[in-house]
Amino acid sequence: MVIIIGAGPVGLAAGIALRKRDIPFLIIDKGSLVHSLYRYPVNMTFFSTSDRLEIGGIPFISHNTKPTRREALEYYRRVAEHFALPLHLYEEVTGISGTQGEFTVATDKATYAAEAVIVASGFYGKPHLLGVPGEDLPHVKHYYDEPHPYAFRHLVVVGAGNSAVDVALETYRAGSKVTMLVREPAIKDSVKYWVKPDIENRIREGSIGARFNTLITRIEPGTVWFREGDGPEERVAADFVLAMTGYEPDFGLLEAAGVRIGTDPHRTPEHNPDTLETNVPGLYLAGVICGGLDTGRYFIENTRHHGEIIAGKLGL
Repeated sequence: MVIIIGAGPVGLAAGIALRKRDIPFLIIDKGSLVHSLYRYPVNMTFFSTSDRLEIGGIPFISHNTKPTRREALEYYRRVAEHFALPLHLYEEVTGISGTQGEFTVATDKATYAAEAVIVASGFYGKPHLLGVPGEDLPHVKHYYDEPHPYAFRHLVVVGAGNSAVDVALETYRAGSKVTMLVREPAIKDSVKYWVKPDIENRIREGSIGARFNTLITRIEPGTVWFREGDGPEERVAADFVLAMTGYEPDFGLLEAAGVRIGTDPHRTPEHNPDTLETNVPGLYLAGVICGGLDTGRYFIENTRHHGEIIAGKLGL
């Protein structure tokens, strides 16, 4: 049997590839089906078109050119049901030991024997922390769902990427008094092309406050302290802080299993890019975790075929 860790789109695609080769498998995830997509903002629209998100040859039909979070959740539910994928959801993998043909995968509910393991756990479970005093206060959040709770309140949004921009615009239009604190000198060029002019115009007219080249120094109830460049410490009112600073994979499970993590800036897990096998024989990577901290390199669109590569090797 093959254990797949992660029930995201790439993990599901790996399961489908194994099923087509009659290789027994089990998909285990510590959260819900496609949990990373579930944690996306409620009103999020994908950058990609729906056909780029398809897996298993099942058409993904959306109402508009670019699908919504809700449509994606429904699509992947239908795919899992169509292929009758064996899913153990809300079961967290706590350890992987052994090697090819003799793996033991331990979870918080059971222990499984496996001939091979595919880690497709993504990166969405661990946010990049600011590393400043007060970040653990209850009004500071690294995940965003919808704008309503922040209506008519002072809101600080940290970041300049797609997530930060979407949050700033949605909450502003719901009545929030938004200030963006941005480490970079400008809104990132990678922001969705149909959204970037909107945020830049809102900043230019003063509807959304923005301070660039800033470094947050501490967070207190109702206040965020920061410095702009080498300037003096300043503060801004903040009933809530939404730190849209990105996420990173949790390397602990891989390291404990014996996978070597690179010393390069991206901490790339060691693996063969042609076979996706790590330095531990029989343990494979699939999806964005292949890039380590370089989370902008891999997406559903360019990793959904990883399962086919691995299944092809296992089926030899």
